[in-house]
Amino acid sequence: MGRSRHAVAHDGTRIAWTSTGAGAPPVLLTDGIGCAGWIWRRLVPVLAANRRVIHWNYRGHGASGAPPDPERVTVDDCVRDLLTVLDASRAGPAVLIGHSMGVQVVLEAAARAPARVAGLVLVCGAPGRLLDTFHDSTALRTALPWARRVVNRWPEVARVGFRALVTADVALDYALAFEVNRALLHRDDLLPYFEDLSRVDPLLFVRLLASAAEHDATPHLAGIHVPTLVVAGDHDSFTPMRLSVRMHEVIRGSELLVLPGGTHVAPLEHPELFAARVRAFLAERIAPRRSAPRKATPRGKAGAGSRATAAARGPSTAKAPPARTPSPKPRPSPPRRRPR
Repeated sequence: MGRSRHAVAHDGTRIAWTSTGAGAPPVLLTDGIGCAGWIWRRLVPVLAANRRVIHWNYRGHGASGAPPDPERVTVDDCVRDLLTVLDASRAGPAVLIGHSMGVQVVLEAAARAPARVAGLVLVCGAPGRLLDTFHDSTALRTALPWARRVVNRWPEVARVGFRALVTADVALDYALAFEVNRALLHRDDLLPYFEDLSRVDPLLFVRLLASAAEHDATPHLAGIHVPTLVVAGDHDSFTPMRLSVRMHEVIRGSELLVLPGGTHVAPLEHPELFAARVRAFLAERIAPRRSAPRKATPRGKAGAGSRATAAARGPSTAKAPPARTPSPKPRPSPPRRRPR
């Protein structure tokens, strides 16, 4: 994802970020908890072909440092870190793309700094209180206080045990059997996720998870006025599809893409469809910024940009990509919008 750089957060924490590609407005990718860019690996090359793509790591994740105060690992800290990365990268208004818990982070950032946001892509996430709907069970919410007590009392034991658990074959086999669509995702596709997760300190992990469990950006949804694409997997058991549908219904003018058979990692289960639709959304709904006047189009090449956009276009709300008949003047399919 480009050369790694660091920004200094409000409390001195070093926040890692990378930048690749060129073109404005840029996109900024925000992960789910425990992740360090794995979910975006098939999307980045597609978007970087014609725009700048920035990716960053949460504190204590990937190449970012741990905070001086281990209690400073909250959704609020993540939002402030996101804005710090925008400052450090001199990105200007950006399209914020979030996956899983990253949906909460980008929604909160959009509410706090709307002038910094050109658009939103909300992928397999919920606006808040993510443990309330995890597997449609309260088991994880009930177990979280106990887990916090264990890691706080025996931190070294927790670190060793956590790493051993997430790197064991049994964890990978369980995920393949029950959490992802094995017909669409292979064993090797999941290995980078578990490697990233194994490097996260369990003390930071449970504290951030506890913060996300209480945070709720739902009140911000009705006030969103930038182009928004909501993406869901119809077999997502972490953040069930109905949560995405509800966000789409509340966010005025938003679009909804349903990835068939997709789970919580649907962007890697349908990488081509996902990337094509995001690229088309950016081309059709996000106005480009130019620092210099446009050059005149040479005679005989008019319409090339339209044809390129048409080639990238995907369905707004679809269970599968529809077949398209070439046309000299392609017309974009109308997005699914919430009635005013």
